[in-house]
Amino acid sequence: MGKLIPIILALVGLGGGIGAGMALRPPPDETALENPCGDMEDPNAPTAEDDDTGDDAEAAEEAAFDYVKLNNQFVVPVVQDGRVGSLVVMSLSIEVQPGQSEMVYEREPKLRDAFLRVMFDHANAGGFDGAFTNSNQMDVLRRALREVAQKTIGPTASDVLILDIVRQDA
Repeated sequence: MGKLIPIILALVGLGGGIGAGMALRPPPDETALENPCGDMEDPNAPTAEDDDTGDDAEAAEEAAFDYVKLNNQFVVPVVQDGRVGSLVVMSLSIEVQPGQSEMVYEREPKLRDAFLRVMFDHANAGGFDGAFTNSNQMDVLRRALREVAQKTIGPTASDVLILDIVRQDA
């Protein structure tokens, strides 16, 4: 009887997990069901002449940029009293003009070097100490990253987005 209890508990746990997975499963994607053959022109779809809501400007603004996520994270040591007190790990994306993504990947090594210089300077100035996610601290870092991106790859870089930032204290 003692050997049977773990097996029963495992089966109950497995059944509960499967049941919870089925109950919490998201509904099927209806867009795939509506148009299984891909995008085709709908004769009943509203045209630009029919739409007077002003959403076209917002859609055009969103489509005016490509976002290039840099492949690897940046790891920045924060030195305190002559030793590494913490590490900051960041993920960045660059907002560029459409069609310029490949150019960013070609210049990524030089761009990563420039970004690391900015991050090291920011760390040495105390930018990652205390409340490092304070909007003033982050604005200073974003501005410096944007300036160095524009110097490195030209005016095609319109902004630098900080996707993730984590500080691990030692």
